[in-house]
Amino acid sequence: MIDEMQLRVWPEVGYDEEALVQYIARERGVEPGRVMVRVLKRSVDARRNHVMVNLKVRVCIDEPQPIDALVPPIEYHPVDGARTAIVVGAGPGGLFAALRLIELGIKPVVLERGKNVNDRRVDVARISRESIVDPDSNYCFGEGGAGAYSDGKLYTRSKKRGSVERILGIFVQHGASEKILVDAHPHIGSDKL
Repeated sequence: MIDEMQLRVWPEVGYDEEALVQYIARERGVEPGRVMVRVLKRSVDARRNHVMVNLKVRVCIDEPQPIDALVPPIEYHPVDGARTAIVVGAGPGGLFAALRLIELGIKPVVLERGKNVNDRRVDVARISRESIVDPDSNYCFGEGGAGAYSDGKLYTRSKKRGSVERILGIFVQHGASEKILVDAHPHIGSDKL
């Protein structure tokens, strides 16, 4: 049997896979060894005295979990010898524009006036320490763009521009934790982008 459930549980259950399996097995009256769980969505409700976790889960009893990615991976094909397009800036917009061009079979050439993230750190620290601003390497210019020194929250309230699942899937495909596909307000530190 495969079923989707909405649950409201304590954090020690909502963030511990083994405890979650035990909880669902108890609720369904079956042995834990017969239960497989996949968390589809997770949010924290801290509005009252007791913090709770809201979960949407897929529960499989006596069946294997279907092998499906939360977000299907994108295939990138070689673009050697393809026509080229210039992308100005290696910030989030520029990097995603470059990825999209590759998906379309076009070879991107990314131009960035600033330094790479590691070299940029020295220049950004110098701004705070000595009030010296390098016009080509600062908070705005350089690999990662202005977002490289943000807190890394991936959050939008906008519904007009569509779903962010595809973007989160690209982050996971390139090394981010799969938790960002599940958590209501995903977070990844900019140093990991």
